[in-house]
Amino acid sequence: MPPEALHFSEYQAAFAARIRDPRGAPRPPGAPARRMKVYEELLFNNLEGFLLACYPVTRRILGARAWKRSLRRFFQEHRCHSALFRDIPKDFLDWVVEAGKGEFPTRPYLAEFMHYEWLELAVSIAPDAPDPAGIDPNGDLLAGRPVLNPSARLACYRYPVHRIGPRFRPAAANAEAYCYLLFRDAEEESRDDVRFILLNPLSARLLAMIRDHQPGGREALAHLFTQSATQTDPDQSERFVQLGGGLLRGLREQGALLGTRRAP
Repeated sequence: MPPEALHFSEYQAAFAARIRDPRGAPRPPGAPARRMKVYEELLFNNLEGFLLACYPVTRRILGARAWKRSLRRFFQEHRCHSALFRDIPKDFLDWVVEAGKGEFPTRPYLAEFMHYEWLELAVSIAPDAPDPAGIDPNGDLLAGRPVLNPSARLACYRYPVHRIGPRFRPAAANAEAYCYLLFRDAEEESRDDVRFILLNPLSARLLAMIRDHQPGGREALAHLFTQSATQTDPDQSERFVQLGGGLLRGLREQGALLGTRRAP
């Protein structure tokens, strides 16, 4: 007897289940095995292509077998809520954060390292620069309000993620955070390039303040000094501000800061 026909929605659900789990889910009634296999391989390979583009070093750290096994579990278990292909890597990262404790017990650094790899994608598709008419590229970064490159992302980790790879896998987290600033180069000829700067935690706090509150450079540095210093000596405060001004100027030279905001 021919297989009993399924309602379209039932057939669709069975078809999707088989694609997600070729070994565990039966083929829908009447679906030819050879054609079914084409879909099974095509969709999984497409998924792997999207993720490999974002996580090439993660793939090397895990090795081929563990990488494939993880992708297969993700494909079976996870349900994406975005129709955009570019959102798949973040969904995979979120899944690893949840599943990593059981799936990767010997790689406690993996979630942070994958976030670091994913940030490169996030920065590469971040919004373009604001209207240049509102920015003075040569403005005084202490007297004015510094403008952070809008593609910039700050992240602090417990592991030195910039060093992690197949030949370096840290055994334990560091007591002090490793902080990074990632941003897309503002120069026209290299606009697609993503740059990385390693920061100390104090510099990261300064840039977070500029990003979130848009203060003047001197104001931000003076506030940071009062928060971090054990004394309030005016001479020490001014020295701190001047050193911070040098940091801001260096960040502008590298393209992380675009200048200062022009008065409306």
